[in-house]
Amino acid sequence: MTQRNVNLPDEQNRFITEKVASGQYNNASEVVREALRQMQARDQERAVWLEHLRAVAAERFAALDRGEGVETTVDELVADLDREFAEATP
Repeated sequence: MTQRNVNLPDEQNRFITEKVASGQYNNASEVVREALRQMQARDQERAVWLEHLRAVAAERFAALDRGEGVETTVDELVADLDREFAEATP
C-alpha cells in the first residue's frame, strides 16, 4: 500500500478524529478510504448521468430537426430527465 501525506484543515481533522473515536472506523486511513470510495461512486454516477443527458439531448434535437418539437418548461424537462434516468439505471 502506498503512503501519502496530506494537509487537512482543522475542521476535517476533527471530523476524522470523531469518526475514529466513535468506533465506526479503526483509524484515519479507513475514514479517508471511505470518503474516496464515496467520491468515486459519485463521480461514476455523474458520468452515467452525463452520458444519459447527452443521449437524450441528441434524441430531442433530432426530433426538433424533424419538426416534432414539444413546448415545455425547464422544470418539466428536468423532471422528465430525472424520471427517464431513474428508469434507465438499475
